[in-house]
Amino acid sequence: MSAQPISTPEAFGLGGIAACMAVTVSNPAEVAKTRLQLQGELAKNGGVKVYKNTLDVLVKTARNEGIAGVQRGLAPAILVNGARLGFYEPFRQSLNRFAGLSLKEQTTITSTLAGASSGAVGACLANPLFLVKARMQAYSPSLPVGTQHRYKGWFDALSSIFRAEGVRGLARGMDAAVLRTAMGSSVQLPSYGWTKNKLVAHGILPADSFWTYLVSSSVSGICVLTVMQPTDTTLTRMYNQPTKRLSNGKHVGVLYKNPIDCLWKILKTEGPLGWYKGSTAHFLRITPHTIITLTANDMIIGMYKNACFS
Repeated sequence: MSAQPISTPEAFGLGGIAACMAVTVSNPAEVAKTRLQLQGELAKNGGVKVYKNTLDVLVKTARNEGIAGVQRGLAPAILVNGARLGFYEPFRQSLNRFAGLSLKEQTTITSTLAGASSGAVGACLANPLFLVKARMQAYSPSLPVGTQHRYKGWFDALSSIFRAEGVRGLARGMDAAVLRTAMGSSVQLPSYGWTKNKLVAHGILPADSFWTYLVSSSVSGICVLTVMQPTDTTLTRMYNQPTKRLSNGKHVGVLYKNPIDCLWKILKTEGPLGWYKGSTAHFLRITPHTIITLTANDMIIGMYKNACFS
């Protein structure tokens, strides 16, 4: 009975708990990443350097804005992080069933498709919260970089955007979010599962060992960073760019038309390294986030199954 697969609502809820634990730890690094990605936006000479590096962002933010500044955007970050993880396992099992495979079998094709699909679905459903999270993290009353959006809180941000731009405003950047999240999820969850299975299959570590979870999550975090960084920078800038209202009433971005346009403009004005601004902060964010999320997810699901099905 312990091998019985859990339902989609169960996976969503358990994944959400794991993700909430992780995002509380990783959010300060994401604040630093967001601000570094916006620093020197579309400036050929690099622009004015407000922050030197990740540590400098965290120190200056803590000194000038306190713990609230270091944890800007935490509430929407907690709200959005469960969907992708919660959908992954049901998607993978459904694809395995469709392909005539065992539900427990980990294959590259079904795992990658499940990762990309769950990431895309999560990005679409949670886009308004991702949008306000990025804008809240970018805002600094003392050392601003990029366009500044001042909100009282995440709900005020949602309300303000809706009043100004309607539903389309809340969907801003969704194409970039789907691209970024699908690319990240297509490698994060499959690389975690593949590494874990190899460690167990070759007798290197036992299946339920904390070290198995830790090593698998670390490898997964490195894979995600390698694949996702350019689209992550693109997403941050698409979300945070100023908008203008056209004569037909439609609001459009002032700096970028779409993700491809954003990638091209960054390359043209800032060079290829512009895509990788904030990489160190991203690594410090994604690696512990992946370790905590996926390790906690496996442990929580294991405890849940033991409690319910044993």
